[in-house]
Amino acid sequence: MSFQVTVRPSGHTFQVDADESILAAALRQGIGMPYGCKNGACGSCKGAVAEGDFVQGEHAERALSRQEAAEGKALFCCATARSDMIIECREVQGAGDIPVRKMPVRVASLTQLTSDVMVIRLQLPATERMQFLAGQYVEFLLRDGKRRSYSIASAPHEEGPIELHIRHMPGGTFTDFVFGAREGQPAMKERDILRFEGPLGSFFLREDSDKPIILLASGTGFAPIKAIVEHAAYQKIERPMTLYWGGRRPADLYMRELCEQWAATLPNFKFVPVISDGLPEDAWTGRTGFVHLAVMADHPDLSGHEVYACGAPVMVDSARRDFHAQCGLPETAFHADAFTSEADLHVASTQPA
Repeated sequence: MSFQVTVRPSGHTFQVDADESILAAALRQGIGMPYGCKNGACGSCKGAVAEGDFVQGEHAERALSRQEAAEGKALFCCATARSDMIIECREVQGAGDIPVRKMPVRVASLTQLTSDVMVIRLQLPATERMQFLAGQYVEFLLRDGKRRSYSIASAPHEEGPIELHIRHMPGGTFTDFVFGAREGQPAMKERDILRFEGPLGSFFLREDSDKPIILLASGTGFAPIKAIVEHAAYQKIERPMTLYWGGRRPADLYMRELCEQWAATLPNFKFVPVISDGLPEDAWTGRTGFVHLAVMADHPDLSGHEVYACGAPVMVDSARRDFHAQCGLPETAFHADAFTSEADLHVASTQPA
């Protein structure tokens, strides 16, 4: 059995099978609905249901609160239709033009920048070249059927290996493998063959706008921001861009020198590093506190800006809420990718009645 879903305000329609999510059906048929994690953890695919019956699957409370569910909101990545539906959500142009593919890749190099950050470069088969938009991600296909998502840190125009930045999550199956953290277990090494699927996600630079850009990152959320900055520089995009990169301690800003180089050489680019938990031995003299509050202090009026935020869910959620409520940022001008871990998928999960 299948049902018809109509999307407002575009008027686009698509068919959804009873056993597939609304988001999966939309993407399968070329409808560019926004999304991030695809598993109910980040909230990027949230929209309103104007008409029709559906079942909302298990998800994180912060991605869809009980109040929002009562108001008719839904997470389309884990909602299944039970009748024809009319939904309301903004559509994303561009991502649907690039095919999503599964392919093998070879580990070209492993470079450990800090105690918990590894830069991996992956070589595609000689006859392949991967198309993607700056900011998108790939999913590794693990042998146990699970997937792990990582943003692409290299820009689409670059030749050679694809770059990823991976933070070690102790106890995590994949990152323990990357860092060789499990005694008696194999560790990732150069020339290993992996499989991934991509490109995925609706977090990428919107090039049809002329608004100034605020780039907001925490930790390895810098990876897709790096791709966006390097793509913008290559395309000679002259919109003002300011990068706010937050970490607990200075070492967490593992490519700070590159950002300072951008600030010195790229016109209309500024870099603001922010540290939240520095120690006296760090001798840090720059900005301190929560990184999204630094943005608000510098830009109390964001009504004419676009924001691209990537990193820890708590940072992304706080920025989304506060920028809209206190700084006048339109909801449609906030683009985000929350880095959800396996643990995030099980914290405060709920299934509204």
